[in-house]
Amino acid sequence: MSNILYGRNPVTEALKSGREIEKILMQKGGEGSAKKIEAIARDRKIPIQYVDKAALDRVAGDSGKINHQGVAAYISAYDYFEVDDILERAAQREEEAFVIILDGIEDPHNLGAIIRTADGAGAHGIIIPKRRAAGLTETVAKASAGAIEYVPVARVSNLTQTIEYLKVKGIWTVACDMDGSIYYEEDLTGPLAIVIGGEGKGVGRLVREKCDFVLSIPMAGKISSLNASNAAAVLMYEIDRQRKGK
Repeated sequence: MSNILYGRNPVTEALKSGREIEKILMQKGGEGSAKKIEAIARDRKIPIQYVDKAALDRVAGDSGKINHQGVAAYISAYDYFEVDDILERAAQREEEAFVIILDGIEDPHNLGAIIRTADGAGAHGIIIPKRRAAGLTETVAKASAGAIEYVPVARVSNLTQTIEYLKVKGIWTVACDMDGSIYYEEDLTGPLAIVIGGEGKGVGRLVREKCDFVLSIPMAGKISSLNASNAAAVLMYEIDRQRKGK
């Protein structure tokens, strides 16, 4: 795969250069330069997954031509932006900020679908956490149908701190959950960030507590909730509808 680096030297140089790395696979029991890689990764808070040699061999492929030396790093296929870049995008368009915050979306197809919808609904950007969440891989890019080229994605260490920052900037934050007010009965025309929770987990407690209010999507059938990307689409297009009708 084009977004995986193999070998101790390539991974070490990628770490030193500050390149965005999603996670590192390390063979159990590594010594020498492997320990240095481990230390740098921990310092940068990059997730490390310890595996056996057979697992790394499978990642590298069956050809035997790639010498992984017990280390492989998943690098970001696309560059990340800063939160301020997203807010500046709104300012340049002379529009109220419209931001999507994803609390632990792990399925790359869901992330790609949300990026695609964000582009269609006019959102200014997406914020994702660095840990326990899908990053900008080739799979995400494909699922976005090219929208990844047009929607800035920021990756942050702490979502609750980011929400606090958005509040300072005058942006209201709303969580999508089952026990909130019905989404189409609320005024969603001001500067707004909507929080979509991860698959099966929903919005985390700490993140939810930081939000200004909670929206729910009523379900008439037997299933109690929508897929994360579908829920995001419903809310994004309601925000777009209200803003255009304002």
